[in-house]
Amino acid sequence: MGQLCGYGRKRRSWRVCRRSGLGLAMLSLLAAAALNAQSSGNPYHVIYNWDKLQGRKIGVASGIRMDPDGRHLWILDRCGANGCADSDLDPIIEVDLDGKLVKSFGKGLIAFPHGFFIDKQRNIWVTDGAPAGDPRGEAGFKKHMGHQVFKFSPEGKVLMTLGQAGVSGADETHFNGPTGVVVAENGDIWITDGHGGAQRGPNKENMFGSRGGNNRLVRFNQEGKFLKAWGGGIGSEGYGPLQFNDPHGIEIDPSDGRLYIADRGNNRVQVLDKDGNFITQWTQFGKPSAIAIDNRGNIYVADGMSDAHWNPGWERGIRVADIKTGWVKAFIPDEEVTQGAGTEFLGVDLKGNIYSGASGRPGLVVHQLFRPLY
Repeated sequence: MGQLCGYGRKRRSWRVCRRSGLGLAMLSLLAAAALNAQSSGNPYHVIYNWDKLQGRKIGVASGIRMDPDGRHLWILDRCGANGCADSDLDPIIEVDLDGKLVKSFGKGLIAFPHGFFIDKQRNIWVTDGAPAGDPRGEAGFKKHMGHQVFKFSPEGKVLMTLGQAGVSGADETHFNGPTGVVVAENGDIWITDGHGGAQRGPNKENMFGSRGGNNRLVRFNQEGKFLKAWGGGIGSEGYGPLQFNDPHGIEIDPSDGRLYIADRGNNRVQVLDKDGNFITQWTQFGKPSAIAIDNRGNIYVADGMSDAHWNPGWERGIRVADIKTGWVKAFIPDEEVTQGAGTEFLGVDLKGNIYSGASGRPGLVVHQLFRPLY
């Protein structure tokens, strides 16, 4: 009999696995039924203005993470706007699951908050992600901020700093717009570096008007000692395994230590083992900017940049897939944005609810799961 194999490259294209004994008419009926169920079966409700912070509004929510205690949510906010260099607000915010403020910290340290991770000891990791030449980072560069990765205690004490403040580079002690950070079970620190990538137009500039950042994956041990880098600096973008073009985010599967990299400029997710060896690549997620993984075997990938210029034929949104096979099970169309990118950041809670942020839309959006994913 026939077997539906899941999405092809675009949102509404299905592949059908053919086996002997099933006619084309039956295959067509099954494919049509699957398509109708998929296109009308988004299992999420959208909730706006979810947070209940008193006295401030969330700007670009560039990071959302569940606390290991399962009772709190951490938000990385660009200080009510799209940058923190000239703000006196704290970019790191802890709330309860009703959206009420618990505490905040980090002001004056991070100019362009980007990557976000909470390790098993509840330490908070943040990257300062504007690459050299990016106009969104200029205010921070003038104050000798940027190009760093921070480790904070849950109370807000700085425990470790990687990179040199305000100085870009592609060696063992410098970054150029680091985008994402995760910490493995053994304490190793994995960082995607850097922002913007190639994606260049006629003037050899990216969509942000700069030449972009590095195109690297970098590994450090738990003390912050450099171990290895894959890829290189500006102009090093490549398309083979363990080469990168705008590596915009990284996630780790705690069940097996595999790494999932949103290799945005290459329109793919690269899947690596816990030692950084290439396993496979997935191209069914559009132009991926962010990845989240839950504890039920699902991977969530945000595509907020696909359009007629940057990735023709793809629709922006969040795709939810089986993490073992990459089979896309659900698609959430992106919300409208006035300008700029759509959803570029996301997190997921223990119930499967998705929290998302967008560069072109202030505030935190919640996609509440109201029926099980099939």
